[in-house]
Amino acid sequence: MKLYVGERLAELARQRGLSDDYVHELRVVASVLPFRVNDYVVDELIDWSTAPADPIFLLTFPHRDMLPRNHFESIAELVRVNASRTVLNKATAEVRRALNPHPAGQIEDNTPLLNRHPVLGLQHKYHETVLVFPSQGQTCHSYCGYCFRWAQFVDSEIRQALSDPAIMTEYLYSHPEVTDILFTGGDPMIMRTEVIRRWVEPLLSDSLDHVTTLRFGTKALSYWPARFTVGPDSDNLLRLFEQCIAKGRHVAVMAHFSHPRELQTATVEKAIERIRGTGAIIRAQAPLAAHVNDDAKTWSQLWQQLVVAGVIPYYMFIERDTGAKTFFEVPLARALDIYTEAISRVSGLARTARGPVMSAHVGKVVIDGAPRIRGERVFSLRLLQARDAGLVGQQFFARYDPDAYWLDELEPALGTEIPAGLGFPRSKVQGDIRASTPA
Repeated sequence: MKLYVGERLAELARQRGLSDDYVHELRVVASVLPFRVNDYVVDELIDWSTAPADPIFLLTFPHRDMLPRNHFESIAELVRVNASRTVLNKATAEVRRALNPHPAGQIEDNTPLLNRHPVLGLQHKYHETVLVFPSQGQTCHSYCGYCFRWAQFVDSEIRQALSDPAIMTEYLYSHPEVTDILFTGGDPMIMRTEVIRRWVEPLLSDSLDHVTTLRFGTKALSYWPARFTVGPDSDNLLRLFEQCIAKGRHVAVMAHFSHPRELQTATVEKAIERIRGTGAIIRAQAPLAAHVNDDAKTWSQLWQQLVVAGVIPYYMFIERDTGAKTFFEVPLARALDIYTEAISRVSGLARTARGPVMSAHVGKVVIDGAPRIRGERVFSLRLLQARDAGLVGQQFFARYDPDAYWLDELEPALGTEIPAGLGFPRSKVQGDIRASTPA
């Protein structure tokens, strides 16, 4: 695999005909946010004849609008005058802090305790699911510009990483309510199979039989499908999947497909076929991202192609309120329109895709629609998953706002009392903040 980062990324842009102005902007943005592409993305996925407008290019390369204007201009001036590394590092650290690097309480509220000490490298937000961040898997084959975990790659001080599988198993022994483990990062598929095995095999013991599902969150099928097709290590990985299934575990590869083009190479077709041949299930999710997939036709094509390939459409997410959101975010009202039109174009087999969904502090909030009730147009929202399991399925209403991008920009409607922790402006929340629906 050939990787392009830093000046190699800038040189690649020059070689492919991008302007000097663009290369300057690339340097500015890449000094704040992480960018990394490999030769598969460069040679197989990006249509260079349309760059910089190509959607895969915009997904993986810097754009000046990925930073708010004031932040871009302040860093650009430092780059222009060739400021010292110390000065530039201090300035970029300040910008990163302003970009909400750990949204939805990832560190402070999701990190569990073991023997009264926090375990940085595990997250336990939902009752039945624990996220595991193996230290060896905290990078990716290529980076997505929309990544909500971008801080993993640039902030080593509070990086989520666990080095010892024994800590994971010790925690699980004391939490029999946990049924699902999600290996995430970064990307666990960046690890060699012998390393993955050290994390997975302890979960196959009879003493941990309450752990019935093993999930692997990965972009490898999109950005490096050869991980599943080439060489003995790919064969060993597939045998490990088969071993897990033989022990009665459900194996789910949680893939990220952002655009139909990511499904259209011979390598990814072969990779999907090989994974499915083990008995593992592949589910696909991605955020709705401006400039990349913000139209109904793209999503309906993506979902149809996934079904044909044997992959289950899973989630259409709203771009999180972090990092490069100023470039990728789409208003909630438009997101709902895109989802509604796209889902209407596909058969029932593709309507497993749930959306548009905000993965917020309280949980996963889906926008079910925008009905008119008692003469007022509202967003109808519902909790698909929640930090407080008692809130799952709760419906509530917010005033329809065509300019809102995230949950905390909405106001309660119809006298609805809002479940605690939803992020609505506190001054606008009514009552004792208990969940209910109007009569």
